[in-house]
Amino acid sequence: MSSAQFVRPARPADVDAVVDIQVASWKVVYGSLLPEEISEALGGEEARERFRAQWTAALESPPTSKHRLVVSTDEVDGVRTVTGFAAFGPAGDPDLWPAVDAEVFALHVDPTRLRQGHGSRLVNASVEHLVEGGFSTAHVWVPEADNALRSFFESSGWRADGARREIDMGRLLPMVRLHASISQ
Repeated sequence: MSSAQFVRPARPADVDAVVDIQVASWKVVYGSLLPEEISEALGGEEARERFRAQWTAALESPPTSKHRLVVSTDEVDGVRTVTGFAAFGPAGDPDLWPAVDAEVFALHVDPTRLRQGHGSRLVNASVEHLVEGGFSTAHVWVPEADNALRSFFESSGWRADGARREIDMGRLLPMVRLHASISQ
């Protein structure tokens, strides 16, 4: 493990790396849960362009002053690279109160860089920002089926809060909402 690993606010120059990590991570986390044509389309140029536009907008004009996009980085052989990212802010679910309830909208690590501490650093940095922003609970939506993302959050102490939804991804993908108390 490098001693030069850290988390920082994302910059416009990071958007392509964020998109690459998102696509690669989605294929690992959601790949077996999605129809093959949807999984393949995630890496296509049309999808990548939508993702680039989404993350550029998140940086240039976030929905609120409490929305953030951060990246984890590592330096190997003198080259600093983005290894993962997290996006978070006030929760948007109608049963939550956005003044105190936050949501981690995305947390992804380059699949070739898993189990190196990047995900943990991203969660810790996200929670630190959220606590500073006055939030007391953080939430995240994950696939209901066993998968690496859900296991990661649950091993970090996050628990299902009973909320469920389904996302139409060519077939219905059942999701569960996890939460963690972050108040001090």
